[in-house]
Amino acid sequence: MRAIDAGILVCGDCHQLNRQGLTAEEQHCRRCGAVLHARQPDSLRRTWALLLTATILYIPANVLDIMTINLFGNPAPSTIMGGVIELIHADMLPIAFVVFFASIVVPTFKLIGIGMLLYSVQSHQPLSAKQRILMYRFIEWIGRWSMLDIFVIAILVALVSFGNLTTIEAGPAAAAFCSVVVLTMLAAHTFDPRLIWDNAKTEDENG
Repeated sequence: MRAIDAGILVCGDCHQLNRQGLTAEEQHCRRCGAVLHARQPDSLRRTWALLLTATILYIPANVLDIMTINLFGNPAPSTIMGGVIELIHADMLPIAFVVFFASIVVPTFKLIGIGMLLYSVQSHQPLSAKQRILMYRFIEWIGRWSMLDIFVIAILVALVSFGNLTTIEAGPAAAAFCSVVVLTMLAAHTFDPRLIWDNAKTEDENG
């Protein structure tokens, strides 16, 4: 049984359980005073908007240069994948794997995973509620690795600076990549996972 079936509303701010009122008037949390909603308002539309924006920015994040290494006055711009290839050629396979996983695999999986969740909920695809919730939890967990590449660039820019000899500058792809990471994090946050169980309940009733 869902909490809403028992007449209970969960506060989105302090997570206090509140008894649902009998009237249709706006209800507030008895602990913190926040407005109560049975489900996050416009959850699917907000998540779709954030996801589509992140998908658009994902293209320049991978096509444009993410950093430029200026060695003795000779600039050498590099994309994310170009940096991975250079690390492989330098026999730094573990670092290359970490960068590839954090900068290519994780954002791609988050974009595809959130899209699959939204599509499966809206179109009632044959995917069980447990499978959907496991995917949602994995997307939230794996998101913490998305900023690793930006952290590396920030550290390099701060540490590797020897006047005119060697400098490292962040490229235009860095801003796009940061935007993709932030937007996918917001998309995972605005998606209300309770819709998964609402969807499963509807499918059981229809079946």
